[in-house]
Amino acid sequence: MRILITGAAGFLGSHLCDCLLSEGHEVIGLDNFITGSPENIAHLMGNERFAFRKHDVSNFIFIAGRVDAVLHFASPASPNPQSPSGYFNLPIQTMKAGALGTHNCLGVARANKSRFLLASTSEIYGDPLVHPQIETYAGNVDPVGPRAVYDEAKRFAESLTMAYHRAHRVNTRIVRIFNTYGPRMDLEDGRALPNLLKQAILGQPLTVYGDGSQTRSFCYVDDLIDGIIKLLHSGEHLPVNIGNPHEMTILQFAETINEIVGNKGGITFVKDARSVRDPQQRQPDITRARQILQWEPKVSLEEGIQKTIPYFKQKLGIP
Repeated sequence: MRILITGAAGFLGSHLCDCLLSEGHEVIGLDNFITGSPENIAHLMGNERFAFRKHDVSNFIFIAGRVDAVLHFASPASPNPQSPSGYFNLPIQTMKAGALGTHNCLGVARANKSRFLLASTSEIYGDPLVHPQIETYAGNVDPVGPRAVYDEAKRFAESLTMAYHRAHRVNTRIVRIFNTYGPRMDLEDGRALPNLLKQAILGQPLTVYGDGSQTRSFCYVDDLIDGIIKLLHSGEHLPVNIGNPHEMTILQFAETINEIVGNKGGITFVKDARSVRDPQQRQPDITRARQILQWEPKVSLEEGIQKTIPYFKQKLGIP
């Protein structure tokens, strides 16, 4: 196939490019580098089946020739208020990527009668009142809260995708992505894994907010990409959760990180200000992924972290 990927220089977009090229497809990548990095796709620049264009998806998208599939992964995603590439500091760009970007990508898919896959997020569930989160749960989201620019942009993108499917019969898919980690992720992402793994590699005490009882589930990037590819080739139009259902507290996770890395720095507890309304629970129900895609994660947390450590060390300049 000839496949268009937006956000191609991002963490997930670049891994998608790798996977689809390895399967023999032709890939056209779009990115404006607002959060993505040229380093993530530098190794692809000599590949004759890969073409790249610097482009902001909130502007009209024209692709010459046929397009068999459109995968929309362009959006700031970091919840770190201190990160210049986080959505707290890029609120308008985040809303545009979810609204105008999705609209423009759907236009390409409609014009080409191609498949369309939207990268949505577990954040559409907000701070959930249902646990684990199942696709039929409508969520608990504050539309004017500090995280709303990302949460509501993705919720709108899902609604627009289904509108195009119902009104224009566009062949759509929606993946709700849960916490994912691996090489090429942003070390300043603001999420638990990059924060804690970076501290452990540097030999520092790991910072745990509150008492560490809040929970997360972590999926290695290879497993996630496998699920997305399976969804792309399926005939499913309604949202599908893709993530690892193995839930653990942040305290348990910090202790696991220290053990794997061999960090003697211990753990430091700091007051949980809840200033950005960080969800207290996050765990996917992947029943639909198992039934529809015959997919479930295979990489253990320990194995995934071991695969991720060399990238973090390289970025931190540690031999």
